[in-house]
Order: sequence, then structure tokens, then C-alpha cells
Amino acid sequence: MARPSKYPRELRERAVRMVAEAVERGEYPSEFEAIRTIAGKLGIGSAETVRKWVRQAEVDGGTRPGKTTAELAEIRELKREVAELRRANEILKSASAFFAAELDRPSRY
Repeated sequence: MARPSKYPRELRERAVRMVAEAVERGEYPSEFEAIRTIAGKLGIGSAETVRKWVRQAEVDGGTRPGKTTAELAEIRELKREVAELRRANEILKSASAFFAAELDRPSRY
């Protein structure tokens, strides 16, 4: 199970929006400079965290190739389901082997 995010969704959205607006206005010499400054202003520990949020927002917005947040969530859910089904299959295999062995034993009576 994934750990909950340290930062609320609203803060992530605000940081992404602030970076996009700052870059659009040309307030900083580079996008990373904007990211680093805004991360500091918002009290976010690492500029890399904000950079990842910005990149994911670009993917979700269709301006960058990659898997969207919805696709990643679906993949995670499908992987969880596959793991659960594999566990169930292993249990059923063990049970069928157990009962098959019981049928092969000669009767005592």
C-alpha cells in the first residue's frame, strides 16, 4: 500500500500553477529556478518534488508524453488485483492437491 502524500493536493496544485505562471511571465531565467524558488516559498523540502509535480501535470494536460495520473492509478489497481488472484490460485492449487491426496488413499473400512 502506498504511503499517503506528505503534501495536500491543494498545495501541489498551487505549486504547479505558480510555476506555470512564473515561467509564462518570464520572471525567472529558467524553469528550474522558478521551481526552486517556489518550493522554498511554499516550504516544500525539495525542488525535485515540485519538478515531478510539474512534469506529471504536463503529462496529465497532454503537453508531455507519458502515463497520466488516471492511467497510473488504473495500473496500480490492476497489479493489486493480479496479485490477489495469484494468491487465490495458489490457495486453490494447494487445496486441490490436498483433496486429491485424500482421494488416492485406500479406505480403512
